[in-house]
Amino acid sequence: MENREKHEQIQYIEFLSKDLEKVKQFYSESFGWTFTDYGPEYTSFSGDYVDGGFTIGTPVRGSVLVILYSRDIESTKEKVLKAGGVLTRDIFTFPGGKRFQFTDPDDNELAVWSE
Repeated sequence: MENREKHEQIQYIEFLSKDLEKVKQFYSESFGWTFTDYGPEYTSFSGDYVDGGFTIGTPVRGSVLVILYSRDIESTKEKVLKAGGVLTRDIFTFPGGKRFQFTDPDDNELAVWSE
């Protein structure tokens, strides 16, 4: 496996979650993430470009906006909604692409962008 760590770039993101099982199901259904549990209060996920985890706690909305990339924004939006995500901002355009924002089951707000 090639070295994925890049100088001064995001390598790992941790979120707080009130319900690890619920959040794992949401991200598995929405984005196909896989998880590894490390005890009852922590689970990690691995991605192609960044890794992260969820630990038990109460999320605070608005402190960080994590943005994911999609090759098919409409399909991704439908998966997010079907998995229980709630739109906070429907698809809109900006210079360079388009994106939407949503909250997950713990009320973390994230965005998805596409070209």
